[in-house]
Amino acid sequence: MPLSDDAEIKALLEGARTIAMVGASDRPDRPSYGVMKRLQDYGYRVIPVNPQITGEHVHGEFVFRELAQLGDPIDIVDIFRRPQAAGEAVDEAIAIGAKAVWLQLGVINEEAAARAEAAGLKVVMDRCPAIDIPRLGVAPITDATGN
Repeated sequence: MPLSDDAEIKALLEGARTIAMVGASDRPDRPSYGVMKRLQDYGYRVIPVNPQITGEHVHGEFVFRELAQLGDPIDIVDIFRRPQAAGEAVDEAIAIGAKAVWLQLGVINEEAAARAEAAGLKVVMDRCPAIDIPRLGVAPITDATGN
């Protein structure tokens, strides 16, 4: 069952540092473009994943083709894909050992969520971290020097 308790979602966001964004866009009119920037502004490292713009940069980050290319541990895979296409991203998140998958507003795929949970991942579905972070009072991430 996807997380719905505010305290659990807040804890997930507070424990995360690196987010892979599947379906990231370089187009300012796309929701993922703005959400990526807001997450970066909160202090998260957001790694964009989109096969259509692989090799380009979005908000200063190199765009990867697929999650399997990422060498860094991923706390949350934020999925901006149609519900029927979200399952593939969830399966990739499971394969790379991500800690959680976050299916964006309107992205509801119960079967994919069940697979992620069965693999031990936390699941958030039909929500947006850029909305939940300020709503839940999640403090901006700072490094050891307070920046």
